[in-house]
Amino acid sequence: MIEIKNLCKSFDGTVDVLKDLNCCIPDNAIYGLVGANGSGKSTLLRCINSIYKATSGEIVVDGLPSYDNEEIKKEMVFIPDDLFFYPGYSLYDTAKFYQSMYDNFDLEFVFDTARKLKLDFDKSINTFSKGMRRQCAIICALATNAKYIFFDETFDGIDPVVRQYFKKLIASQMTKKDTTVIMTSHNLRELEDICDNLGLIYNQKILFESDVNTLKTNMLKVQISLKEDFDEDTFSKLDVLSYKRIGKVATLIINDKKGTKKYLESLKPIILDYLPLTLEEIFIYQMEALGYAFEKMV
Repeated sequence: MIEIKNLCKSFDGTVDVLKDLNCCIPDNAIYGLVGANGSGKSTLLRCINSIYKATSGEIVVDGLPSYDNEEIKKEMVFIPDDLFFYPGYSLYDTAKFYQSMYDNFDLEFVFDTARKLKLDFDKSINTFSKGMRRQCAIICALATNAKYIFFDETFDGIDPVVRQYFKKLIASQMTKKDTTVIMTSHNLRELEDICDNLGLIYNQKILFESDVNTLKTNMLKVQISLKEDFDEDTFSKLDVLSYKRIGKVATLIINDKKGTKKYLESLKPIILDYLPLTLEEIFIYQMEALGYAFEKMV
């Protein structure tokens, strides 16, 4: 487990990138960190991986302070947004480099996955396209079998078909090796079908954090129409996050609590439909309830 307490990071003692940030990343989960470009996602990952030293606060991994802890570093691999490969290195050279640092590196996994994706094993990676270079980095990271794998802007430059392949590969790795995967994106839709937990970083801290299943089961999107005239006050007994009415049909977003559906049914509606909510919609309404405009955050 990764626990972050009151983390602050500033550069040159003047610019606060992270301030009093608190976060808990559970074991054997895929944790998605969402936020606009420049919100501090990359800085947070670099602090956890000891690339940056925190200005203040704590980062504890498996009960131990993480900064410059060699034992913990052996259990971590970080793939940054700005990829770097040694000049002239092929995928084979890069894999052997990783193998020299990670005891459980699976070279056969790299061979098999590269073949499936038709990646030339002996060609210089720096001659590859942006998406192909990203594929090579993800393959090598998964092959380390590290306990904690960090991806910054995970699927940047990868086409949709290959992206889905890697999502399945990451999920399989997590299940097979009890791995914890932490991935960032400025695009919530990119993460919603793979993550177990999500955190929204805004104004230098984690503004909102929850597991995905709780988010999806604790909120209802309802379309309803009644025989008698009605307005928003009709639903005042419920925890309504959003109310919109067009003609005789209203659409409500409701925090689902005990008795919510029973109350709606007691109104004897002409129309009562429960509609699926995307994760993006859930975040939008949660942020509106907190007084924020979600579109300004991502």
